[in-house]
Amino acid sequence: MKVKGILMSASVLCQRALRLWHLRGLRTNCTSIQHFHSKTQNETEEQQTKKEAFQTKEASVLQLYKLHYNPSSYHHNAWNSAPSIIQTDDDEDGWNIRTDTHSPWQESKSYRINHQRHLSCIQNTTDNSALDNDSEAESSSLSPVEGNVISTNFNELARSFQKCRPQYADITIDLTQRPQQIELEEAFSVLKRVGSSKSCMKPSQVSHFLFELSHLNPDKMPLLKSNTRFIMLLRNSVENLPHFTDLELLEVLQSFVWLDMSSAHSMLWLYETELKRRVKHMTLHQLLLAADIWRCIGRKVPKFLQCLYELVPLKKEQIGISELIQLFYIVGEGRHCPKSLSDLLEKLLLNNLQFLHPEEIGIVCLGLFKSKTQISHTTVTCIVDKAHSCVKEISDFALVNVMKLLRFSYMYHIAWMEAMEEEVPRRAPEMSIPGMMHVALTCSSVHYRNSHILTAIAEQIPSLAPHCRTKDTCKLLWAFGNLRFYADKKLMFYSTLIEAMRQRKAEFRHYPEHLLTGLLGLVFVSQFPRDLITLVLSPEFVKVALNNPKLDLKNDLFLLDGAVALEFPRSTGPRLCPKLRKEAAEQCLAFAQSHSYHRPEVLEAESVLQELLGGEQFVRKTMILPFTRTIDLEVHLDSEHRQIPINLTSNSIDLNPENSAPKSSVSQSRETTFKEVSVTEKLIEQLTLSKSSSKPATSAPKDPTSDFKQTLPNVSDPGQATRDAKGVVKLAIQVSNKNHHIINSYSFLGIHALKRRLLKLAGYRVVELIYPEWTPLLKKSRTERLIYVHCKLFQNTEKLN
Repeated sequence: MKVKGILMSASVLCQRALRLWHLRGLRTNCTSIQHFHSKTQNETEEQQTKKEAFQTKEASVLQLYKLHYNPSSYHHNAWNSAPSIIQTDDDEDGWNIRTDTHSPWQESKSYRINHQRHLSCIQNTTDNSALDNDSEAESSSLSPVEGNVISTNFNELARSFQKCRPQYADITIDLTQRPQQIELEEAFSVLKRVGSSKSCMKPSQVSHFLFELSHLNPDKMPLLKSNTRFIMLLRNSVENLPHFTDLELLEVLQSFVWLDMSSAHSMLWLYETELKRRVKHMTLHQLLLAADIWRCIGRKVPKFLQCLYELVPLKKEQIGISELIQLFYIVGEGRHCPKSLSDLLEKLLLNNLQFLHPEEIGIVCLGLFKSKTQISHTTVTCIVDKAHSCVKEISDFALVNVMKLLRFSYMYHIAWMEAMEEEVPRRAPEMSIPGMMHVALTCSSVHYRNSHILTAIAEQIPSLAPHCRTKDTCKLLWAFGNLRFYADKKLMFYSTLIEAMRQRKAEFRHYPEHLLTGLLGLVFVSQFPRDLITLVLSPEFVKVALNNPKLDLKNDLFLLDGAVALEFPRSTGPRLCPKLRKEAAEQCLAFAQSHSYHRPEVLEAESVLQELLGGEQFVRKTMILPFTRTIDLEVHLDSEHRQIPINLTSNSIDLNPENSAPKSSVSQSRETTFKEVSVTEKLIEQLTLSKSSSKPATSAPKDPTSDFKQTLPNVSDPGQATRDAKGVVKLAIQVSNKNHHIINSYSFLGIHALKRRLLKLAGYRVVELIYPEWTPLLKKSRTERLIYVHCKLFQNTEKLN
């Protein structure tokens, strides 16, 4: 008996050691060891009868007790074969498709918009008749997207860095190594033991039972979860929470991962509370493991993470490379990083950057991007330099994460972007749809238009368009439109994505910001799909778009509405109401007055114009088209090139852009290409010493431009604008800055190019004080600035008819 007792004790100790070994992750160089319950080779008739009765009971209970499982977008178990996934906009990269899509205009259910607005703007055109026809009925049900679904397990990719070092095994769960499975009979045996010991169940027994049950075949999990003994076991786990050791508590949480426990289960907040209570007494490894378990369960635990972040500086001596990178991963998934922690992480990162693997660099970039953590420009440069040094070895996923960091930092890294000219075309055929979208979006954000990169993406997208999420479709259109990249028509890039938007109309009720993003991108390249424009300007959609205070879509609606008014003056389609247009105009004006109105280059241009034309009454600083969100310096000239006073009311604006629109359709006129004016010493001397031989008209103040006109040969009519009935030419002087241009180019980005086009349609001649020309002059003499502005106003252009 004594020997038998010793053997039993040894067996219990071995089982305990096995579970602790599994929990601590010390499995790098070992073979998995699993505990199997013994069972006879041949079941007796009595046992078979019990089994059938048990299964019948399980099926019956399952109908009464349903465990509603709604995992977060982060954690979608590979073993959970759900037939469809609803798109969640919180998911940065997940590839999701609705299979139960129907028209949003027939829905009566309330809905919630969760997305913070980060993008905006415009461009798109078709024939005038395209918007004159009656809109198509929007109430027809939409069939689900057909064809094979191309999916990517981004959840697995995001955790691939944990394979780089064996040290990660102590602080993470390897989701690719599911414990060896047991069958339903073995789970039934465990549940019998649960029932027999329910009145005196110890904490160690509770953790052991959950550990064993977590090995059940995933297909049988619903039967397990509906079993009353399993529910009783969960209740016992809650009752024993204060009595678990730290390792037992983590073991139970790890079991919940394999049990596929609902992230919304009511008992989990008790576990989070217990963990927060113990934080100060746990090691950094235990805390990091707990944080990783919560991510695998899919539950947001901001309070626990806050406690973790507060303790990390106190345990910084325990932070090695694996702990550091795991922290970047955790702050990214938690979407927040306090300043005190980010400073420490940045310092540690710089100290260890040279030792990082390519995938670890990628997760650092992703963590900074998702948590919106601001770090110094120098640190960002060092990170991208390191990524560039291994660009050939870095995975597509990590490469895209580097692009995200550049996008978040608004930083143009020359060497990296030049490397992308080669890497993106090489990788594009195998790259995921969201990956290509993020590459294009980064190029747009840093104003980098590269035909090799964009063409490579444009070649792949048409065949994949039916499988794109709405956010992928619309952000691709935005990126290409903002860069004003006109893909080869043979590729059918724009037409295919427009059709994809039509096929997914139902989703825009839940994500109105995506529809606006896509349409504005199309407007930038002069395309206006009539049915989608009609939809977005309809009163019902406008109400949906403005319903959530977290989404600021008013300005984008205003911009789209203003573009339609000028591009299609005869359109009978829906428009924004005057009240909403006025509110949006006032909002745009308030923003411009607090920012653009006082920029040094604008103030100097205004001053030079006033001196050149004879006073402030001849120059009006205003917003000719308020929906374009930028200011203008407006000047009017009569048929004799004499300035006309217009600034009678101080900086007033017309809140109705339709008043600026021509009465009839105006064809788009070509943009004038201005050449830089060479200012020589001889010319300056001639201009400053010469005297006027003509007198200004008595009805107007002295015209200082007459001196310049006498010394500049071949000054002709300021063309490219249609005179009004009184022969007045309206000039809109634009003072651009570097954020208006595509990098290393005079070419404008989407919204700024659109503004020039719309100003011409509204009857203005656009005069550019271009950033690369005007800004250097701010450091030179006043005379040189006067010469430059005069030449811009009265240069030799094509004459009016």
